Amino acid sequence: MYVVVNERLDPEVFRMQRSEVLSSWPTGQEVDLEEAFEFHRSLPKSKVFTQKLRESEEKGITLVQPRAGVAVLDKHIELLTYLQDEGEADLLPTTIDSYTRQNRYNEAQEGLEESKRSGRSMLNGFPAVNYGVAACRRIVDALKVPVQVRHGTPDARLLAEITLGAGFTSFEGGGISYNVPYAKDVPISLSIAHWQYVDRLCGLYEEAGAPINREPFGPLTGTLVPPAISHAVGIIEALLAAEQGVKSITVGYGQLGNLIQDVAAVQTLRTLTREYLDRFGYGDVHLTTVFHQWMGGFPQDEARAFGVIAWGAAAAALSHATKVITKSPHEAIGIPTKEANAAGLRTSKQVIAMLRDQRLPESEELVTERDMIVRLTRAIIERTLEMGDGDIARGTVKAFEAGTIDVPFAPSRYNLGKVMPVRDDSGAVRFLDFGNLPVPSEVREFNDAALARRGKHEGRDPGFQMVVDDIYAIGKGMLVGRPRR
Repeated sequence: MYVVVNERLDPEVFRMQRSEVLSSWPTGQEVDLEEAFEFHRSLPKSKVFTQKLRESEEKGITLVQPRAGVAVLDKHIELLTYLQDEGEADLLPTTIDSYTRQNRYNEAQEGLEESKRSGRSMLNGFPAVNYGVAACRRIVDALKVPVQVRHGTPDARLLAEITLGAGFTSFEGGGISYNVPYAKDVPISLSIAHWQYVDRLCGLYEEAGAPINREPFGPLTGTLVPPAISHAVGIIEALLAAEQGVKSITVGYGQLGNLIQDVAAVQTLRTLTREYLDRFGYGDVHLTTVFHQWMGGFPQDEARAFGVIAWGAAAAALSHATKVITKSPHEAIGIPTKEANAAGLRTSKQVIAMLRDQRLPESEELVTERDMIVRLTRAIIERTLEMGDGDIARGTVKAFEAGTIDVPFAPSRYNLGKVMPVRDDSGAVRFLDFGNLPVPSEVREFNDAALARRGKHEGRDPGFQMVVDDIYAIGKGMLVGRPRR
């Protein structure tokens, strides 16, 4: 078992790793750190992710950002330019293909070549490693707004070297959030170690005057993940990144659908992450938040899909998230056209603009929801620290082994998989089974009472069928999976 601790990587260890990483694929030899630092420093502020996030916070504006990525470089630039100009995106992504995410660069190359021959993308994203630094830099040069790398990679070291070297100014993911929901056989200790390399690389850019924003992936499996679980993972990944010198961190949350719970979740995510960063001496980290619109099944009807998108935009605006990751009305069908993707962006921008100066009033329900999220999140983080004798990296590995951190519906065999979420009668996500989570008694009592109310309303005992019904509910036009009468 690989032993991992939350300490800044030794320069010599990093240097040795880096030599191995850059030699693992031919394009790695294109990376020149000093040249990359200089290029980053030359970028106008309008293309720097950290700058855009700071301006958003100062102005109280929620920024919009899509997901997007195709295999052929020119087509990818054309797509992003369209989303920038016609979709009015404030921030842009480059979504990486699945072969690259698993470091299968030979197969990515085959898909890229077939894409060029056929004239359409045969990959579900952009194979940045295969293109290399010079080609990827064409993306940065062609656009007016900052670009982020979005992927799902347990070992993203070479991907980070190439894309950061090309001038991308934000990098998504983490050793938990881009392992447990995405891979089956990658030990958590190993993926944390690989992501310590990524974070240290970002730290070197920061120290060279070229700030890189880092964003843990908040939604995890995107399927009814209770806020306390995603919060705990986000906080852990923020602490791991900060230790390696990262100074700009955006923690995320995936929409669940109950407005009060969603607003309470974003509010507590910011508060708790700030609390733990300050506690461990990372007070100089600039912290922002991202709200992901609904990650589950979508209605096939476009009009209904726009309703889901608008609801996500409203929740993002009312929670005052720094940015929102948008969806398209083609979610139920497959990869959206550029027109559909842009329509989702404009829908979101319209709703956010209308709600910019509004706030969700304080209420007993909102206060209680925040309290329940905070209690359980703190319990998970504190138990993790205890298991690691104060070291969050060591504790995280042990917490997953014990199931005191447990991500619902994750494929990883290093995730216990005992936790089972379900909605209550109002659509807020609760627990059908807490598994081995360290649950405060007040949280358990509140949870069980909420599920009992739904059971009474529906005339059935809370059980797995409720979970199944809830997973498919939004695609069928509702939030709570009610039984057929």
